[in-house]
Amino acid sequence: MVIRYLSRPSSVRTAALALGALVLLSSPAAATEAPAEPAPPRPIPAYSSALLDRPGTQVRLGPGAPAVPGNVSALAWVVADAHTGEVLGARNAHRRLPPASTLKSLFALATLPRLDADTRHVVAQHELDQVGEGSSMVGVAEGRAYRVADLWRGVFLSSGNDAVHVLARLNGGLDKTVREMRAKARELGARDTHVVSPDGYDAAGQVSSAYDLAVFGRAGLADPEFARYCSTRVAQFPAGGWSYPIQNTNRLLTGADGVAAYPGLLGVKNGYTSHAGSTLISAAQRGGRTLVVTVMNPQAGGGRAVYEEARSLLDWGFGAAGKVQPVGSLVPPEESRPAPSPAHAGGQAALAVRPDDSEWPAVLMVAAGCAVLLAGCVLAVRRRRATVARRRDVRRVSD
Repeated sequence: MVIRYLSRPSSVRTAALALGALVLLSSPAAATEAPAEPAPPRPIPAYSSALLDRPGTQVRLGPGAPAVPGNVSALAWVVADAHTGEVLGARNAHRRLPPASTLKSLFALATLPRLDADTRHVVAQHELDQVGEGSSMVGVAEGRAYRVADLWRGVFLSSGNDAVHVLARLNGGLDKTVREMRAKARELGARDTHVVSPDGYDAAGQVSSAYDLAVFGRAGLADPEFARYCSTRVAQFPAGGWSYPIQNTNRLLTGADGVAAYPGLLGVKNGYTSHAGSTLISAAQRGGRTLVVTVMNPQAGGGRAVYEEARSLLDWGFGAAGKVQPVGSLVPPEESRPAPSPAHAGGQAALAVRPDDSEWPAVLMVAAGCAVLLAGCVLAVRRRRATVARRRDVRRVSD
């Protein structure tokens, strides 16, 4: 019975705590134990988030690091490591600007997990009524049936505002989707973003920042479904009894319209409106490293500038990695993160028990406690024997 009891991890810990307490309480050293040493000071982080709050270009070049490219005219940009979240360099990272269709990345983060990709839906006219005039379209038509996966390809490849509106209706409506997008932005620590329209169409008060767009890109790459859609170059879009090809409008991914494709590019999302100018979230892999680059509203170079400036920043980031000190992080500090829901908190608690946690400390405590109890038993037996011997000697003397 004892073996079965100790074989359970919870039982081991319970026995360890009980026996350990007995040992400590019975030990004279417990009362005279020296006070614990003060905890060492927390290490100072390698960067200060205040750097990203400052206007202008922020970079901390080390020995051998290349200079930031001088041909970047964007009002704001960020270069970050997608794995660690460290920001290698930035310009006006938190400047609030209209995001155009790069906001669709946040729409996908908030909505993708809520919709089954295989669900088929027949589009009603009212689902397309509020699509903005002059919006980019993939060709969603009233009365036609589409799978949710088809509509997502229309969002990522053709930047179709018509597909966004249908998906938002499937998600419970435009207002509900906007609220969920705002909540998702807060959850990710993206504090510069204010959502008005889920498709990124110009709307009063709708803003984001190069920092927040980098946060969305990094989070999207961590989702296999998002990553698959955003890296798709060409797909077929249904049109009743036939289909037609659609091509990703991200020229760095496809190499279209005179823009050379960038080696190792993973996509993410591009955008343009007359108010926002050109905007872009790009990510690329090279030598085991993945970088996320965001570019907002280049001031020179025409329609290709957003891609060529992103190319320059990607090249700089791969060359500078390991040679610059980070100027910030895409990972929000613990104190600024919203409190997790009870279900999520339970998952976090489970993750807090690392695979390398060992039962040996508890086992050793049990062993130590058993040794103390065994020693006590031996001492008691010896005292009993001595008492019996003394009584026997007294009887012999009296006889």
